[in-house]
Amino acid sequence: MGAGHDTVATELARRIRARGGEALVVDVLALLPYGLGGALRLFYRGSVRHFPWVYAALYRLFLRPGDGRRPGGTPLARLAGSRLRRLADRTGADAVVPVFHLGAQLTGHLRARGLLTVPSVVLVIDFVVHRQWLHPGNDHCLCLTEDAAREARRGTGRPAGTCGPVVAPEFFADAPGAEEWRRLFDRHGSGRAPVVLSAGAWGVGSRLGATVRLLSDHGFLPVVLCGGNARLRRELSGLPGVVALGWVTDMPGLLHAARALVDNAAGQTAVQALAAGLPVVGHRPIPGHGADGVRRMAALGVSEAAEDDAALLGALRRLTAPGPARRERIAAGRALFGDDAVTLVTDAADASRAHRWDRTGAGPFPPPGPGAPGPDARTGGRRRRRAAGRVPDPGP
Repeated sequence: MGAGHDTVATELARRIRARGGEALVVDVLALLPYGLGGALRLFYRGSVRHFPWVYAALYRLFLRPGDGRRPGGTPLARLAGSRLRRLADRTGADAVVPVFHLGAQLTGHLRARGLLTVPSVVLVIDFVVHRQWLHPGNDHCLCLTEDAAREARRGTGRPAGTCGPVVAPEFFADAPGAEEWRRLFDRHGSGRAPVVLSAGAWGVGSRLGATVRLLSDHGFLPVVLCGGNARLRRELSGLPGVVALGWVTDMPGLLHAARALVDNAAGQTAVQALAAGLPVVGHRPIPGHGADGVRRMAALGVSEAAEDDAALLGALRRLTAPGPARRERIAAGRALFGDDAVTLVTDAADASRAHRWDRTGAGPFPPPGPGAPGPDARTGGRRRRRAAGRVPDPGP
C-alpha cells in the first residue's frame, strides 16, 4: 500500500542481519493469486485519494475496533496461504512477523489450523488496534503502547506486549544532512520556522493547499512531503513561500532541521518525528485509521490534535518556540520508544515454540501433523534464520 510498513519491515530486517541472523521481507499482496494484490492496492489508493468517504465506510465495516459480528479479512488472506507456507518451509524460517493486518489474518488462520509450523508474532504498528490486526491463531502481538497491548489481549485472548515504534537509529542521532536542509529553508523563508506537512507516500490529504496558505500567511515556512503525487507537488510549488518536496531519501536530516510536523495519519512519519525530537500536531486526518490514530496519539500526550485552523496556529506557535511546552512534548514523544522489537520477537517466538512443543500437550493449538520433528531435531530448537514478514501499509 503506502511506504510505512515497508520501512518498518526493512528496519526489522536490518537489525536481524546486524545480529548475524537472516531475514526475508515479503509483500503479502504479491502472495495473492490472480493479480488481486495489485488490484487491491489500486483500489485503496484511488479511494483514499479521490473518494475518502468510500474508505471511511470500509473502515467502519471491516476494521473499526469494537464488538459484534462483521466481515473479516481472513477469506482474502487465505488465498495467500499455500504460498506463505511454501516460503516458510523453503527458507527454514524460525518465525513469521506480520507488520500489516492482512498478514496477521493470514498467519493467524494458518497457525490456528496447524498449517504454519513456526510461531507468528504480529507487530502492530498502528496506535489504535483495529479488529483486522487481531486473530486468536497468532502466538503473540507486540504493540506501540500498553493501552494497545491490552486491546490486543482482550481481542484475542493471546499474549501481547509493548515495544514502542520501530524506527531506524539515524532518527535519534544528530543528522549529518540537517545543515543542508537548513540552508534550503533559509533560501525559501529566512527567519520563518519550517513546518513539515506530511501527505504520506501517495500525497493524500484534505485541503492541503488551504493549510499551506494558512501557515505561510502566519509566518511559517510550509515544507510539504508530496510523496509520489507529482500533481500535488506541481500545484504547491507555484505558491510563494512554500517548499514542495517529492520523495525524500534523507528523512532524518529533514526532520532534524524542521521545527514541527503537521501530520494526518499517525503513521511512520509521525513516529520518526517523535524519535527526531520534533513536536507533532495532528490536523485534518485522513478517515478511518488516520483519524483514530491522530486522536489516540493526542490522548497519550505524545502529540496535539488541532481541530481547526486557530488550534493549529496556536499549537505551532507554542511548539516551534523554545520553552517548556516544546521540551515537554519532545520528552513525551521520545518516552514512547521502548525495548528492542527484535529481542521481543525472538523471545516471544521461543516461548511459543517451547509451549507448543511441551510434551505434556499443553498449548492452545495442537503441534504440527504426525511425524513432524520437534525442536530438539532442529539444531537445539533455535536456528539463525528469522523471517520478517512485510505487508503493505494500509495508510499513507
